[in-house]
Amino acid sequence: MAEALISVLLEQLASIIQKQVEQEVTLVVGVKKEVAKLSHNFKAIQVVLEDAEERQVKELNVKYWLDSLKDVSYEMDDVLDEWSTEILKQQIQKKAGNAGSTSTTKKVCFCIPAPWFCFGQVSQVILRRDIAVKIKELNERLALIASERQNYNFQSTKRGIEQIERQKSSSFVDKTFGRVNEKEILVKKLLSESGQGGATCLVIPIIGMGGIGKTTLAQLAYNDEQVQAHFNNRIWVCVSDPFDEIKIAKDIIESLKRETPTSNVLQTLLEVIHESIEGKKFLLVLDDVWNEDYRKWEPLKLALQNGAVGSRILVTTRKEDVAMMMRASADTINLKELSDENCRKLFYHIALVDREISEYRTFEVIGQEIVKKCKGLPLVAKTLGGLMRYKKTMKEWEDVLNSKIWELEVVEKQVFQPLLLSYYDLAPAIKRCLLYCVIFSKDYNIVKDELIELWMSQNYLNSVGNKEKEAVGEMYFDNLVMRSFFQEFEKDDLGNITGCKMHDVVHDFLQFLTKNECFVFEAEGGNNKRIMEFDGYNKVRHLTLMFAPEGPLIPSSLCNFKNLRTLATFDSKIASFGRELISQVKCLRTLNLSDNFLKEVPDEIGELVHLRYLDLSDNDDLMKLPDIVCNLINLQTLRLIWCTNLERLPEGMGKLINLQHLHVKYCRSLKLPKGIARLTSLRTLDEVYIRGNDDVDNNKEALFELSDLRNMDQLRGSFRIEFLEDLKDARQAEQAHLVNKNCLVSLQLSFSSATFQEEIVNALQPHPNLESLSIGGYCGTTLRPHWMTSLNKLRSLTLGMFLFVEFVPPLGRLESLEVLCIVSWSRVKKVGVEFLGIDGTIETQTSSSPLILFPSLKRLEFNDMPMWEEWEGMTGWSEEEEDSQKTITIMPRLSSLRMIGCLSLKTLPNFLRNTPLKVLVINACPILAQGCRKGRGEWPKIPHIPNIKVGKEFVQKYGVYQADDDETPSAASTSSSGNVY
Repeated sequence: MAEALISVLLEQLASIIQKQVEQEVTLVVGVKKEVAKLSHNFKAIQVVLEDAEERQVKELNVKYWLDSLKDVSYEMDDVLDEWSTEILKQQIQKKAGNAGSTSTTKKVCFCIPAPWFCFGQVSQVILRRDIAVKIKELNERLALIASERQNYNFQSTKRGIEQIERQKSSSFVDKTFGRVNEKEILVKKLLSESGQGGATCLVIPIIGMGGIGKTTLAQLAYNDEQVQAHFNNRIWVCVSDPFDEIKIAKDIIESLKRETPTSNVLQTLLEVIHESIEGKKFLLVLDDVWNEDYRKWEPLKLALQNGAVGSRILVTTRKEDVAMMMRASADTINLKELSDENCRKLFYHIALVDREISEYRTFEVIGQEIVKKCKGLPLVAKTLGGLMRYKKTMKEWEDVLNSKIWELEVVEKQVFQPLLLSYYDLAPAIKRCLLYCVIFSKDYNIVKDELIELWMSQNYLNSVGNKEKEAVGEMYFDNLVMRSFFQEFEKDDLGNITGCKMHDVVHDFLQFLTKNECFVFEAEGGNNKRIMEFDGYNKVRHLTLMFAPEGPLIPSSLCNFKNLRTLATFDSKIASFGRELISQVKCLRTLNLSDNFLKEVPDEIGELVHLRYLDLSDNDDLMKLPDIVCNLINLQTLRLIWCTNLERLPEGMGKLINLQHLHVKYCRSLKLPKGIARLTSLRTLDEVYIRGNDDVDNNKEALFELSDLRNMDQLRGSFRIEFLEDLKDARQAEQAHLVNKNCLVSLQLSFSSATFQEEIVNALQPHPNLESLSIGGYCGTTLRPHWMTSLNKLRSLTLGMFLFVEFVPPLGRLESLEVLCIVSWSRVKKVGVEFLGIDGTIETQTSSSPLILFPSLKRLEFNDMPMWEEWEGMTGWSEEEEDSQKTITIMPRLSSLRMIGCLSLKTLPNFLRNTPLKVLVINACPILAQGCRKGRGEWPKIPHIPNIKVGKEFVQKYGVYQADDDETPSAASTSSSGNVY
């Protein structure tokens, strides 16, 4: 963690010096030499930090040295942040002065004369002197730490994770519990004769976190009788890291019972392999592969292609990158946790072996509670089982049950060791981002965008080329996903990951690594006691407060946490906080008080000059924010989601020049101030409510209008506009200039009013880069905006609550569309061929080139269409017609079709028989349901579909598809695409 922190500090030092030159401001005079010394000392320490970070786990004195370094680094970061903030304030003062000399327009001033906003000459001189003194003092401490590094004989070269002790694997397998289904799937893949892309040898990766049982599954398949009979040769190689091509090649040759050459020339060894496997069907297991460098893998792969068709390479790895590098992602097996029952059986098999029946029963109940610590991870079950095997008394078992998992030495050695391998494989900056995830409570649903904003608030996202910090955060998040640190992913309609969880054991591991820096405090009087007690409160930088009882946040329990950078609450009922608390936490970068009972935010919050992230979401009683919030000029993220009674934001919000993410979704009572329009660098504004006839509220305060979006071209991600009332001037829609917002990915338009809708939708033309569009509550009679069919990057489209439209628009030419949901169209009676984007018959298509309609569509849903009777197919398209004779292809990638609540629908289109449908769901469609029974009128169009569900009954089920039990018109119409109308 220190490694990444120092990189940021060096970057910050360079940035501040550059700002002083570029902005022509002088804040700290005479510290140029001190800054040069700082940089020199930091760089001297930086080269040995990787060695120090790895050694601190086992060497306490190294840990103490690193702790001292981090203390100085954090203090230096605070000083540099004060310096940077003062430069920013001088810029604001300069701009305000220039504006005052050229305009008589009323300006909003800073709200209170807080000491750090006094731009008087005396205050500035004192502050400059204080910063200079602090830098000098910290530099002296840093110089001492730099000299002390000599005492530890640190290595400046990369030690590499191969220095950590690794468990070598073999093909022999012990008694196992569970994994029956996974083994069947894997054996089927091994015995299949099909190749991948014409390759002789198919690569099958098994991916999962450390300790989840990848090697065990490979052993089960390797020793299966069918597998043994199927292959001429079976080869097991434990790879680990580094990826030593010479050693791997020799191990393969030795397993083939060939004399191993003495040569260490790779070409010679590969020639032996190439000759030895010629015409033979082999199974090669490469266990524990880490390296994703294709250049190292390619020579071995080419040599192995000389085997017979049907040969297989089975790879176990923690990294999805490895599967992608081997071009085998289509056949990947992602291994999940054991079931509770199998985890319990595994634990008892080891812990209670050879016990008397009476003794077995004595420990069985408490053993079930101990097994809950395993959370389905076989390695933990084995480790704890081995530990309990020698515990003879109930008290010994209870002691283990009541201990935190990281307090058990055997867990540290056997469970955390494999996780350390994965951790050390990360880049320093990504390590720090992972460690920060310990602030979340266990089983917390981590929202990806929220996590990235948190990383930004702590300045964890270093510059990478020209990438913006959000893009760097996405890259870091994906890296952690690919290395199996996250699980239980939530995804949107397009398969993009939006949220995840961490396995409890990974959370325990991170707490083990950060136990003095990140502190989880369970408030007394809550449901539990403190997680841990220690004296090093001044070392704590990130505090998670759980189970705080209803009432004010009393800082008496927090008075020792002077250096907090994060304060987050979970499962708490805090009603208020004030000066007493804020005086203790002046270094805060991140304050999360979401989901509490807050009724107001005190003015004292303006004193948190370092604050970057403020989350007040889900505080239903919060009605306003104080004007002093506008003094938080470093604030980057403000989250107010589900503050349902929030009525106003400060008029001076436009002064928050660093604000990049403003989340106000589901704040239906909120009237945004006009000043928001000045935040032209805003990247996130998730939702706006348009009140068409209100130019001002009761206080004559100017409000945000639709046209105020005109200059906010940096908006990205998802954006929702809800029209609560009619627009006074429909031209405002055109003035919003949505077409210029090329970073918006998703747009939702929701209407509660009835007039001007066709004109408004036509004017709200988005940029062609848009990937997801949703329109709801539309009251026009036709929907044919000139721009809709030109959205060639559109992947998801939802059209819901269309009360008066009688015809579905032509959408078949949208070449990227993957998901289409049509919900609650009350007047549609027929879906004709115009829906496909053509005029009707095969004969009318004179073009010699083939035409593909809905070329990318994978999922199609029609929900709550009560008047819909007919879905027209293509005329002139007979069942006997050969594919080669067709000039039109319709929905060649369609895999899922759902029709729910279509009460009058009688027919299905004839082109369905030529689609690759895998799932067909027909629910609350009584007429169509009768026609789709085997042998009935519509059946010839659908018998090729492996999974057909009509009502609650599976008519056909060849695969593993499981339909939901609650697929009713009402449920589907509100949740099928995640949009609310």
